[in-house]
Amino acid sequence: SVEQATALAHGNVNVYMLPDHDAPEGTEGELLEYSLALACPEHGHSIDDLQPRDFSFNAPYGACPECDGLGFKKTVDAEALIEDPSKSIADGVFGSLFGNSNYYPQIFAAVCKHFKVSADTPWGDLPPRVRRAFLDGMGDTKISVDYQKLDGRRSQWDTKFSGVRNILYERYTETTNENTKARLEKYIREEPCSTCHGARLRSEMLAVTVGGKSIYEVCCLSCRESLEFFEGLELTERQQFIGGRIVKEILERLRFLVDVGLDYLTLDRASATLSGGEAQRIRLATQIGAGLMGVLYILDEPSIGLHQRDNERLIKTLERLRDIGNTVIVVEHDEDTIRAADYVIDMGPGAGVNGGHVVAAGTPADIMACPESMTGAYLTGKRMIRVPDERRKPGRGCLKITGARANNLKNVTAKIEFGTLTVVTGVSGSGKSSLVTDTIAPALTNAIHRSTRPVGPYKKIEGIECIDKVIDIDQSPIGRTPRSNPATYIGLWDDLRALFASTPESKARGYSPGRFSFNVSGGRCEACKGDGQIKIEMHFLPDIYVPCEVCGGKRYNRETLEVTYRGKTISDVLDMSVTEALAFFGNIPQIKRKLQTLYDVGLGYVSLGQPATTLSGGEAQRVKLAKELHRRQTGKTFYILDEPTTGLHFEDVRQLLDVLQRLVDAGNTVLVIEHNLDVIKVADRLIDMGPEGGNGGGTVVVSGTPEQVADCPQSYTGKFLAPLLRRDRERQAQLDAQ
Repeated sequence: SVEQATALAHGNVNVYMLPDHDAPEGTEGELLEYSLALACPEHGHSIDDLQPRDFSFNAPYGACPECDGLGFKKTVDAEALIEDPSKSIADGVFGSLFGNSNYYPQIFAAVCKHFKVSADTPWGDLPPRVRRAFLDGMGDTKISVDYQKLDGRRSQWDTKFSGVRNILYERYTETTNENTKARLEKYIREEPCSTCHGARLRSEMLAVTVGGKSIYEVCCLSCRESLEFFEGLELTERQQFIGGRIVKEILERLRFLVDVGLDYLTLDRASATLSGGEAQRIRLATQIGAGLMGVLYILDEPSIGLHQRDNERLIKTLERLRDIGNTVIVVEHDEDTIRAADYVIDMGPGAGVNGGHVVAAGTPADIMACPESMTGAYLTGKRMIRVPDERRKPGRGCLKITGARANNLKNVTAKIEFGTLTVVTGVSGSGKSSLVTDTIAPALTNAIHRSTRPVGPYKKIEGIECIDKVIDIDQSPIGRTPRSNPATYIGLWDDLRALFASTPESKARGYSPGRFSFNVSGGRCEACKGDGQIKIEMHFLPDIYVPCEVCGGKRYNRETLEVTYRGKTISDVLDMSVTEALAFFGNIPQIKRKLQTLYDVGLGYVSLGQPATTLSGGEAQRVKLAKELHRRQTGKTFYILDEPTTGLHFEDVRQLLDVLQRLVDAGNTVLVIEHNLDVIKVADRLIDMGPEGGNGGGTVVVSGTPEQVADCPQSYTGKFLAPLLRRDRERQAQLDAQ
C-alpha cells in the first residue's frame, strides 16, 4: 500500500497514526509526512543529493547564479565620475570621458530638456532625480534629441538613454584597447552581489550547516578561529562515523597553516591579495601535510612579512621538515634563521659584479669566525646598526587620525609626529596595512593631491595643512614593460642621451638626443624595435625570447653605436651597473647626483638598463625612493613605505636607514610598516598594533619611543625589542671603548 501510494503521489506519503487505544477520549491522531525527495514539506522545494561540488563557487552547481560565484559585481563608481560638482553638464562635469564626440553632448542636452533644467546648472545643484537619470539612465523613457545635419538642416530623433555609468561599463567590458581599459579602470568599483551578499554560493548550499555554521561562515573565520571551531565540534556517534576522518584531515591542515604563522588569514582570503611570503608559506604548509621524506625543499626568503613571534614558529616548521628526513635550502637575510641553520653558505663579498663568490661556508660559528664575511661581522657585533643616543623630539605638531575602522581596525586613533621616523609594528595581520596603506595613505593623497583612491572608513584626520606632498612608495613595479628601467624612471636617461648628443661625433652627424632613444625610430634597431630581443610565440607553450640577430641585443643600429663617450657606446652604458656608472660619470654633477641616490639606497649592483619587469618588489621600492631623494626637499613631505627592508642584507638595511634618516633630518616625516628589528630600534616613535592578528588585533597596543614599547608587557614587539636594545647598547659601549 505504501509503495502504491508513493508512486501515485510522486514520492510523497502521508500516514495518519491513530491514537493509542488507552488514550483519553478526544485525543487526535498524528499526521506523519514522508517523501522520497529531499524536499521541504511546507513549500515542496527539493534539491538533488548533495555532492562536494555543490559547495564550490567555482562550479555551476553551487555558484550563485547572479554573480557566477565571484561574490561581487563590477560597477562604475558614481563619486569617482564627478570630480568637480561645481561644474555643469555644459562645462563637462564628466571630464574627458567621452572625448571630443559631438554625439553625447547632444544626448545630455536632450536629457536636460526632458527634465526642464538648464545644462549650465552646476551638477551639485541639479535635483536628485536628474542626477540619478544621468548616472543610471531613464529606463524605457525616450528622449527627443535635436541634432544638426551636415548640410545645416536640423532634425529630431527619439532614443533611450541608459545612463553614463552603464555606457562606461559597457565600454570597459567590450574594449580591446589596453589604454582605454586602463583609463576607465579607475572608475570601476566592486560591490557585493545583491543576491548572495558576497557568500558566492546558492542559498540552498548556504542552508546546510555544520555545528550551526554554513560553509561561508566557516570560511570567514581566520585559520586559528576555524581550528578552534573544529576542535570544539561535537558530533554524535553517527555523525562521527560519517565525518570523523574528514574533520581529522581538516584539523591537520589548519594546524599546518597556524604553524607557519598564517593563523590570522581567513580561509576565504583571495590568493591575489596574498604577499609573496604568505603564498610561499601556504605552499610550505601543503608540503608538511604531504609528510614526504628524502625531498629537497628550496625556499626564497620565507620570513618576508613575518613578525619575530611568527618567525619562531616558521623556523620550527623548517626544522620539522628536516627532522623527518628532508633537506631544506633557504635563501634568507633573517638573523634568527641564519643562527638556527645547520650549515651556512655566505655569498659575496659585495653585490652584482662585486659578488658571486663563496666568502665563507660552514656552521654559523664558522661564518662568524671568518674575517672576510660581512654577515659574520654583523652576527658577532663587530659591525652593527647603531641605536641613536637620543630620539628626536620635534615640536611642530602631528598628524592625528581618529576612528579608523578598515578591515579589522577597531575605532583606532593614532598620532604621527611631524619630523620623525615613525614605524608601525605588530604581529602579522594585526592591522598595520589596514591603518597605513588602506586608510592614512589614500586619505592624505586624496586630500592633498585631489586623487580618488578608495579609503577605509574613519572619523577625521587632523594636521593635513602641515603637509605639502605625500609620497607613497610601495612595491608595485616601476613599469609594465621591459622598456622601462631604473635609468628611465629616475630621469637619468634623458641626461645620458643629451650627453651623447653633445659629443663631437653626434654634432657632426646632426644627431639629437632622440637618436639615442630605443623607444622611437631613428637610432634604434628596427628589427627588434629597440627591445634587443625577439619574441617567438609558441602558441600552446609560453613565449620565448631570443637575442636580436641584427643588433645582437644592443638595441641600436650600427650608425648610433658608432658614437661613443670616453670609448663607451650608449648600449655599453645601459649594461653598466650603478656602481660602474658612478665611477665612469663621476665628473658630471647632474648625472652623478642621480646615480648616487641609486647607490645610496643599496642598488649599486643593478644595471641601468635592467628591465623593470625583472626587478623585485623591494628593488622597485628603492628605485622610487631614489627618485624622491634627488628632488628638492621642502621639509613638509610625508613619506610612506611598506616593509622597505624586504630582501635586504644587514649592510643594505644600514644604507637604507641612512637614506631615511637624511629625509627626516631635512624636516620630512617618514612612516614605515616594518618587522625588521634593526629598523624598529632606530625609530623615533613606534605604533605597535595588535595584540594578535585578524579579529584578535586591530587596536593600538602601545605608542611611543622604542624604549617605551620595550617596557610594555602586552606588546609582542616589546618582548623581542627589549633584549635587542640591551644587547646593542652593550655592544656600542664596547666598540666605543675600543
